[in-house]
Amino acid sequence: MENTDELKRVFDQFDANKDGQISITELRDVLKAMGSNYSEEELKRVMEDIDSDQDGYINFSEFSTFWSASSDAVNAASELREAFDLYDQNKNGLISATELHQVLNRLGMTCSADDCVGMIKSVDSDGDGHVNFEEFRKMMNASSIPSNGDGSKP
Repeated sequence: MENTDELKRVFDQFDANKDGQISITELRDVLKAMGSNYSEEELKRVMEDIDSDQDGYINFSEFSTFWSASSDAVNAASELREAFDLYDQNKNGLISATELHQVLNRLGMTCSADDCVGMIKSVDSDGDGHVNFEEFRKMMNASSIPSNGDGSKP
């Protein structure tokens, strides 16, 4: 939702009394109308996360910041799924050593089938000989941790 006008319309849906800010009551009412049933504790946590100036209300600036951060997370998750799907050649939800070998060779990376078996084993936490999406996600998140320059993790 790049468009500021569109984002303002969404904000206004939450801001039932049109005072330019969203209270915890307004947040609860909209979430309930959307079918979500948050406990009072969960609502307070959501408010604390979004309400950066801690005044007890979500203003449009805080709402915009939250929305763009959420949008970035959705885009990252979508890109991760696309990357997984690139390797999952037969679309069975699993990446085999054979599929990994085929894709890496197509991408110009020379590695043996045995190398690919080793790569799969290194992230195959359930021991089924394949990498499922959750294992792929964990591997990709772990690989984004910065190293200390010597290859070790901090």
